[in-house]
Amino acid sequence: MRIRFTKMQGAGNDFVVLDATREPLALSTEQLRRLGDRRFGVGADQILVVARSATPGVDFGYRIFNHSGEEVEHCGNGARCFVRYVRDKGLSDKTTLRVETVNNLLELHLQADGRVRVDMNAPVFDLPRVPFHAAGLRPHRVAVKGNGKGLFELWPLNLKGRTVEVAVLSMGNPHAVQLVDDVDAAPVEVQGPLIEHHTSFPKRVNAGFMQIVARDHIRLRVFERGAGETLACGTGACAAVVAGIRLGLLDAVVDVDARGGRLTIEWQGAEDGPGSHVFMTGPAETVFEGEIEL
Repeated sequence: MRIRFTKMQGAGNDFVVLDATREPLALSTEQLRRLGDRRFGVGADQILVVARSATPGVDFGYRIFNHSGEEVEHCGNGARCFVRYVRDKGLSDKTTLRVETVNNLLELHLQADGRVRVDMNAPVFDLPRVPFHAAGLRPHRVAVKGNGKGLFELWPLNLKGRTVEVAVLSMGNPHAVQLVDDVDAAPVEVQGPLIEHHTSFPKRVNAGFMQIVARDHIRLRVFERGAGETLACGTGACAAVVAGIRLGLLDAVVDVDARGGRLTIEWQGAEDGPGSHVFMTGPAETVFEGEIEL
C-alpha cells in the first residue's frame, strides 16, 4: 500500500498528515507505528487524518493517532496544522473552520499573519469526566482567586516514595500539571512515565511541568500520554495556564514557551458561557511531502 503524506509541525510538535477526504483510509496499528517511526518510517509525534464530515455545519472530521498507533481525543498543535493543511491543499477556502474529533467540536481560525487561533472549548474539572480516581487521596485545597470562586484542589500522587502535587483537569484529554522552580531541571523523564501510568488515571494522563516566569509568561515541558516528552503540547499549554489562573498565579493572557516555540493562551476564567472557553494561538508549518510504502 503506497500513500502520500505531508509532514508538518507546530512549535516543534510534529505530525504526519493524511488525506482521507476523497476515499476512506483505514490503517492498521502496525502501519500507523511505521509512519510514526523516526528510523523506519516518516517520524512524528502523532498522525493526523483529515476526513469529510457528515454532520451539518461541520467542515471536516479529524482523527488523531499517537506514533504508538493508539487513537487519542485531542491535539491543539495538530489542530493548527490541520487548518494550514486543508487551506494549502485547496480542500477549503474558509479562514474559519469547524472540525469534529472523536469527542469534541473545534473552531479554528487562520489569521492574516499565518498563525492559527483555536477555540479549545472549556476545561473540565469534574474528576470522573477527566477521568481521575481520587479514592484514598486527600487534596490540598487552595482558595481560588481572581475570576474563580471557591476552592481549587491540588492532588497528591505517590511516585515510588516521592509525593508531588498536581492540578487535574481535562482539555478534551486528561492532564496533570505540577509547578516547578526550574523547568530545565525538572525530572520529566523520571516522573513523566510514573504520572502517565499512575493508577488514579484509568486512561493514563499527560504530565505537565510548569515554571512561572511572570503573570503573563510561563515555561512548560509536557510528557505526553503515549508519545513521551514532545517539543510542545497545545492542550498541555492550555491545561497549565488554566491551572495557573485558577491558583491565582497568572493573568488571562499568557505566553507559553515550550522547547519548540511559543504559544499564546487566553482564558477569562468563567465557569460557563463564552468566557469559559480557552483559546490558543500559534504557528503551523509544512516541513515536506512525500510517499511511503506501508
